[in-house]
Amino acid sequence: MYIFICEDNLDGILTGIYDAWAFKIQNKDLSHDDIRLASREPENYELFSDYIHVESSTEKAEKVSRTLYGKLGSEFYEAIVYAALSREPAGKAEMDKADAIYKTIVLALRSSDKEKVLLYLGEPCIFRVFTLSRATHNEAHHLTGFLRFSELKNGVLFSTIHPKNHALPILAEHFTDRFPQENFMIYDETRQLAAVHRAGKNFMLVDASDLNQDIIHNFSEEEQQFRDLWMTFFDSIAIKARTNPKLQSQNIPKRFWPDALELARQL
Repeated sequence: MYIFICEDNLDGILTGIYDAWAFKIQNKDLSHDDIRLASREPENYELFSDYIHVESSTEKAEKVSRTLYGKLGSEFYEAIVYAALSREPAGKAEMDKADAIYKTIVLALRSSDKEKVLLYLGEPCIFRVFTLSRATHNEAHHLTGFLRFSELKNGVLFSTIHPKNHALPILAEHFTDRFPQENFMIYDETRQLAAVHRAGKNFMLVDASDLNQDIIHNFSEEEQQFRDLWMTFFDSIAIKARTNPKLQSQNIPKRFWPDALELARQL
């Protein structure tokens, strides 16, 4: 068995797929069943297995992306991307997401009915991709509604999120389409990453581990006024006797509360 260990991100997994496929072509006596992908170092190494570490390459990842999009269509490609962006829980015995993605692609390219491959949920790899993709999609969908922007003194619209899955690229693309002429930043505090968008440009993902906390809490006067008005409105329409935290948490899950002004104070 040959196990390719790649980085746990979209470029890393797509590069792993590229290298694994190239390795299979170079070694014609191997089948795809002789190859596995792993998105992290194994806790225990297997006997009689060769481990190959993959160095992420944007060029290789783009080649795989073009192939998937061109041969398998946009719906399949989106499912693969969302699965790759999902969180891989530590210690899980389930199929590694990188391996599930790799095997799903192999099945799709072999299939005579490529458009329906994602419906074959009886296949463990496809079911795993479906589950991971749905988790990322659902969280990104929630965040497009729950995400709050605040105007900083420098005029930048700023938002902080704490997603389970790596939903930041999806949100950045959504808000780039929605606010193309705004300067904004979405900060994923969990992963210490930020999506930075300049007016009229595309967004960039940057390392935000050294983000200046003073600047991001330095709101404009107008923003502070709107915050005060919103809290006054929120409190004035509330009926204390009918306060129902359980219903609130059903409508907006509690893990989103720290990033909502009116709910954070209840934590």
